[in-house]
Amino acid sequence: MKSSRRVFLKDLGIGAAGIGLTSGMHGLGQTPAGAASEKMLVKDPDHPAPVPPGVDRLPLTWYKNTVKRLKSIAANNGIDVIVLEDSWNLTYFTGNFMTKTERPVWAVLPVNEEAVIWYSPGLDNELVRSWWCTEMNYYYDFPHADGGYPDQGKVVKGHTVDLLVWMLEGLKKKGFGEKTIGFDSEWPPSRMKKFSAVLPRAKAVDIGPTCVKMRMIKTPEEIALIQRAMNYFSRIHAFGRDLILRRGPDATDFEIAVATQEYGTNLILQDIKRDGRPHNAVGIKVSIGCRTGRGTAYPHPNQLHHNKVKKGDSIQISGVVTIGGYGGELYRYYQIAPWDAHREKVWDVVTESVRIQERESKAGVLCMDVAFKVHDYQVKQGPAIQKLLFQRVGHGQGMEGHQPPYIALGDPTVLEEGMTFSVEPGLFDPANDFGYNPSDCLLVTKKKGVLMGSVPYSKEWMFLKL
Repeated sequence: MKSSRRVFLKDLGIGAAGIGLTSGMHGLGQTPAGAASEKMLVKDPDHPAPVPPGVDRLPLTWYKNTVKRLKSIAANNGIDVIVLEDSWNLTYFTGNFMTKTERPVWAVLPVNEEAVIWYSPGLDNELVRSWWCTEMNYYYDFPHADGGYPDQGKVVKGHTVDLLVWMLEGLKKKGFGEKTIGFDSEWPPSRMKKFSAVLPRAKAVDIGPTCVKMRMIKTPEEIALIQRAMNYFSRIHAFGRDLILRRGPDATDFEIAVATQEYGTNLILQDIKRDGRPHNAVGIKVSIGCRTGRGTAYPHPNQLHHNKVKKGDSIQISGVVTIGGYGGELYRYYQIAPWDAHREKVWDVVTESVRIQERESKAGVLCMDVAFKVHDYQVKQGPAIQKLLFQRVGHGQGMEGHQPPYIALGDPTVLEEGMTFSVEPGLFDPANDFGYNPSDCLLVTKKKGVLMGSVPYSKEWMFLKL
């Protein structure tokens, strides 16, 4: 008989008081769900010190200092004013976490003054005013009618405004009509035509690569926030592992994912200071996935995972956890008894591939050299392993999830201290309905890569007997 979600959560011991955050009887004997596996988490002395609870996002001073670094680079290249439009750049440089839709937003940063001038939609007015804002220019909504501001009592229809032209005219009014303007993307001819029409004496420069490079190399403050998120994520995985052990064949992968996500959200939010107003409890993401059996055999399956856990299944718990916009991936690949020699071999190869990426990911090494060593090892394990290769080794991790550079055979980027990567040298066997796909958040240091998760890569952790 299929249990309802409420009954399922109650049986798991994660009802109102049973998420492992309070004392009492929560299954697994007298320990909260997650406590048994939590004792197995690895204490890595190479982990950076995390920021403590209460430091839930980077302070405004960090964003202002980061903009100063960007302006210094821009000034050295003859740029007078910076215009940010990319949603990730807007968040990274200004610290204003805004929901980006079809509504365009621009932040203008004059190089020679500490100011941020906004061109944004009216629904974000309070968010803009209450954060870092020297001047705010707004349109009512998208599409915007010329003169139409119902909030000012002006109900006007038609006469649709070209908002790009509106922003460019704003730059002209601010005195940038004959300046060099750095935009955070390369503009296509259609946009450049409008630029030339409005600002014929100005020069447009693409500073997008500079912005991306700054986002790629994390500062100590960013790294400390990532580590805090990964510490929570490790505890979330411990909870998920205990769910599998407790409820295994009685549960679906969907139920495990939902219960684990709820646990993780409550775990993190108990430590987050918040009052319901903007700019606190920002950038928090607890996205947990689980798939069992055949669904694990594909790197990016496209079906909904709602399948009963069965003995003999491979099962994966995955996802992303962030705090203040910082964190990363953490996946673990399990095998439920019984298993055969082929599955054990595949698991061994995946796990050693993780260790190779960890050892080789040190500053000064090329991304493609790390990828080569991982793939070279995998291919040398023979045709039975070679045919299970579907994907690159890893991608850069940032606020947006995937970011450059990539641990791939075609990426010649030199690793630098402070870069962070996923760890995904997975193997996939559709013919036998299973796959093992790891991930972690790997921090590049002088000596090696540091796996910021605390979840073991061991058979004790991942080979389960229900």
